[in-house]
Amino acid sequence: MKKIINNADLHFEHETWQKELLFWKDEIKSFQKRLSEIASRWTDEQVLARLEQFQNQFFIHREKINDLLDETEGHEHIIAMNVNADHDAIDMKGYRHHEEIREQMESERLIYNDLKKRFFGFLSRYM
Repeated sequence: MKKIINNADLHFEHETWQKELLFWKDEIKSFQKRLSEIASRWTDEQVLARLEQFQNQFFIHREKINDLLDETEGHEHIIAMNVNADHDAIDMKGYRHHEEIREQMESERLIYNDLKKRFFGFLSRYM
C-alpha cells in the first residue's frame, strides 16, 4: 500500500518551522541585550568568559537558523512548483528531503532549548 504525502501538509509544516525559527532569531536578539547588560555590570574574568561563550553559541545558532530558513524556503519552492504542475503529492526524493529538514529542526530544537536553559541559569546568577 502506497502512502500519499499531500503538499499542503508539508507546506503547513514549513510554515510552522519558519515561525519557530523567526521566533528563535528574535529571542536571540533579546538574549544579546541581556548579555550586554551583564557585560556593563561585571568585570570578573570568569563571568566575562562565560558571557563570551554564550555570545559565540548564539552566533552559531543564528547561522543554523538562517540555514534552516533557507532550506525550508528552497523546499517550499519545490512544493510550489509541484502545485503549479497540478500535483497534489510530492515524490519520494522530495519527501526524503523534507524528512531531513524535519530531523535538522528536531536536533536544533533540542540543542537550542538546552542552550536557553543554561543561559537562564547564567542570567539568574549574574543579573
